[in-house]
Amino acid sequence: MLLSSVPTTSLDDVLERLAWYARRWTIESWHRVLKSGCRIEARQFGNLERFVRATALFAVISWRILYATLLARIDSDLSCEVLLQPVRMESTVLPFAPYQAPAKEAPTLAASGVVGAMLGGYLNRKHDRPPGPTVIWRGFLILHEITKMYQIFRQNE
Repeated sequence: MLLSSVPTTSLDDVLERLAWYARRWTIESWHRVLKSGCRIEARQFGNLERFVRATALFAVISWRILYATLLARIDSDLSCEVLLQPVRMESTVLPFAPYQAPAKEAPTLAASGVVGAMLGGYLNRKHDRPPGPTVIWRGFLILHEITKMYQIFRQNE
């Protein structure tokens, strides 16, 4: 039984309310990334203006992490060029293949997401479920640092 404060009198109304409820879990995942990944509740902003600006920034970051997670699940063959900048694509393979030449083709979004998730603690075992947004968030924080170092080292070539 699904309780609603919105009047529901027809089958179309029922289907619409169910569609609303189905979206709830995606919104819950977004909130979890915002709270756990970005640690929005643990931060001390000092005043309302700083809180509003930081929350707006972290809301976009949370949305992007969730978007990358869901997009990789929907179309696993999609190139990671859809979401990642070229320097991030190059640095994505570094932690797992430090002695190989960079690939000629960009990895898939699913593969780069798994690499990022593994940096965040995902084990990638045979029967593990696909990585979730929280572990991808942790991995992308580490990937950000790897990308910065990659850029520094590339400047010295």
